[in-house]
Amino acid sequence: MVGPLPLALAVSAGAALPAGAACRLALLLALDISSSVDDAEDRLQREGLAAALTAPEIVEVVLALPDRPVALSVFEWSGRYQQDVLLDWRLLETRDDIFAAASRIAGSRRSYTEFPTAIGYALGYAAALIEGAPVCDQVTIDVSGDGRNNEGFAPRLAYENFPLGGVTVNGLVIGGLEEGLPQYYRENVIKGPGAFVETAADFDGFERAMRRKLLREMEVRAVGALPRAAGDGGG
Repeated sequence: MVGPLPLALAVSAGAALPAGAACRLALLLALDISSSVDDAEDRLQREGLAAALTAPEIVEVVLALPDRPVALSVFEWSGRYQQDVLLDWRLLETRDDIFAAASRIAGSRRSYTEFPTAIGYALGYAAALIEGAPVCDQVTIDVSGDGRNNEGFAPRLAYENFPLGGVTVNGLVIGGLEEGLPQYYRENVIKGPGAFVETAADFDGFERAMRRKLLREMEVRAVGALPRAAGDGGG
């Protein structure tokens, strides 16, 4: 068993929305800022996520059900205690909401540069943030990363010790630094019905991969289609 929840994992998500807020999806995005990610690649992540959020097809699907919006939060992660919120929970009810969130993400700066890859701790931190999320029909965590867990407890221990039951976890694997990384994510990181791994060949392809992933996650809830089978996306 993992010991008591570390202080860094118990941080509040910030300005929590009212408990009765009605939304169809609470989406928590986790961006990798471990030491294997250089500053240029980190900038591609932030600007790529902002560009993906404001792509016309993503704006359309986010706003497809005006009475059932999407709630979004974003944090960065690397080592055991190196996690920071970039975007507090907010409902994306209008085009202006989406562009304001994208601007906040694009304008953010990484807090750490020299720490390893602690995916288990990132999931534990995500569990704490979800406690401050609005009440939604579905809760999804997206973990973006370019490497395997190499510090702290493994992702499976996070699932055994943190309140993540009923939460879907998807992955976005970046680059080819580690052979077999998509398979590692499939076997160790993603969880829940229909969970999947999206891939980007490198950080230059991050925006395209993020756009595919967001569309896949949101379109099911927007149009009521059946969930797709778990698998991989290519990029």
